[in-house]
Amino acid sequence: MSPRSNDSTRGSGQEATPPAGAPPAAKTPRPPSAAGRVDALRRFAAAARRGRGPHLASCAVLLAVAMTAGAVAVGGDGRDAARAVPGVSRAVSADVLVRGDLDTAIRSLQTHVRQQPRDFGAWAALGFAQVERARTDGDPSRYTRAERALARSLALRPGNDQALAGQAALAAARHDFAAALDHADRALERNPYSERALCSRVDALVELGRYAEAAKAATVADRRRPGVPVFTRYAYVRELRGDVRTARRVLHRALDSAAGPADVAYVATALGNLERGQGRYDTALHHYARALAADDAYLPALEGRARAQAADGDRAGAITTLEQVVARSPLPGPLVALGELYEDRGDRAKAREQYALVDAWTALARAGGVDVDLDTALAAADHGDTAEALRAARAAWDRRRTVHTADALAWALHRAGRSAEALPYARRATATGYRDAAFLHHRGMIEKAAGQDRAARASLTAALRLNPGFSPLGARAARAALEDLEAAR
Repeated sequence: MSPRSNDSTRGSGQEATPPAGAPPAAKTPRPPSAAGRVDALRRFAAAARRGRGPHLASCAVLLAVAMTAGAVAVGGDGRDAARAVPGVSRAVSADVLVRGDLDTAIRSLQTHVRQQPRDFGAWAALGFAQVERARTDGDPSRYTRAERALARSLALRPGNDQALAGQAALAAARHDFAAALDHADRALERNPYSERALCSRVDALVELGRYAEAAKAATVADRRRPGVPVFTRYAYVRELRGDVRTARRVLHRALDSAAGPADVAYVATALGNLERGQGRYDTALHHYARALAADDAYLPALEGRARAQAADGDRAGAITTLEQVVARSPLPGPLVALGELYEDRGDRAKAREQYALVDAWTALARAGGVDVDLDTALAAADHGDTAEALRAARAAWDRRRTVHTADALAWALHRAGRSAEALPYARRATATGYRDAAFLHHRGMIEKAAGQDRAARASLTAALRLNPGFSPLGARAARAALEDLEAAR
C-alpha cells in the first residue's frame, strides 16, 4: 500500500494566450495510444521468446522509441514536441500546473520553457511532472526527459531546492533510494519546508529499511507541511510498524482534508488498499468506488478494485478490470495479478503472455536507469527463472534491507530449494509487525519445507485469517499446505 504512486496533490492549471511574436506551433508525432504501448511490449516479448534474449538491452532502446512514437525529449536545445498548447502565464506557479492534469501540465510547461527558456522553476516543475507521469503510465523513457529538465533547472540556478527535490523524486522513482535521500537532504538545507523534499525523504528512508528514522522524518514533515502527501506517508510508516489503527485514522483524516478530486482519488485508494490487506473487502470496494467517483480513470483505484474483486470471489470482474488497467499501464504488479487470474481459470497461454510482458517491461525500465531487481525477483520466483530470481533478490537486499526485500530474498531462496537458508529472511520480513498475508504465506511455506510444522501451521493460518483472498494461486497453495500439515499430524 505504498503511497509513492502519486505523491503530489493536484488542482487546476491556467493557460494564457501566447505572447505576441511567439513562433508558430510545429507539427509533431502524436504520442502512442496505451494500446500501442502494450502492443510494442508484446512484440518485444515475442522477440525475446524467439531466442533474442541476449540482446534485450539493445532491443529495449528500440522499444523505448516504439513506446513514445519517437517523441523528442525536452532538454538539450529545448525544442520540444508539444508546441500546440497555449503558453503559460508567468503569474501561474509551476507547482499549480503540476498539481493539475499531468498531461496538460506537461504540454503547457514544455511550451512555456520554449518561450521562456531561463525559467528555472518551470524546468524543475517539468522534470517533476515527467516523473509523476512515468509512475502512472508505466513509461520509463520519461525519466530521461525528467533528468534533462532538472539538469537544465540546476544549470540556470545552481542548488535551487525545486530541482533538488525533483532529483530526489526521480531517484526514488528509479529505485536509487540512497541518491534520493541525498538529494532530499540537500533540498531541505535550502528550503526546510519543501513538501516534495520532505516526502521524498520519508520515502527514501522507508525504502532503505530505516524505519525508525522514517517515522521521525514523517513526524517532522507533518509538523512542517501537514497535508495529504505527508498524511499518507505518515500512515504508511505506521502500517509498516503494525499500527493499522493509527494508519486508518490518519488516512481518514487525510480524506476529510482532501481538497479536490485528485486528492480524494489518491487517499480513498490508499484506504482501499489498507482495508483490502486486512481482508475487509466490502469496505475496500467502497473506498475504491469513492476514488473512481472522483476520478474514473485513476489506475491505482482500478487495480485495487480488481484485486478486491478477485479476493471477494468475483474473478470475472477482476479480470475485466485488470485488462483495462494493463491496456493503459503495463506495469509488473497488475500484469502478474492478471496472469495469475488467467492461470487460476486454466488459461495458461494468456498467463504466459502476461509474464512475458513483465520481462519486456523490466528490460525497458532497466534501459531507462531503473533498478528493477525487486520486481524481477518477485515475478521470476513464481513465474520465471528461479536462478534469476535469486540473483535479483540478493542484489535488491544488498542495496536496501526492507521487509519487502527480505520477503523477496526468502521466497527466492525457498524456490531455489534452499529453505533453511531462507528462514531467517522470512522471519525478518515479519519482524516489524507489518501484517501482510503474502509474507505470512511465504514464511509458512518455508517453515513447512524446513520441517517446522507447528510454526508453518501458525503462519499459514494467520495468512488466511488476515486476508483469505490475498492471491488466487497463493491462497490456494496455503490451503493445500495446511491440509497436508493436518493430515500428517
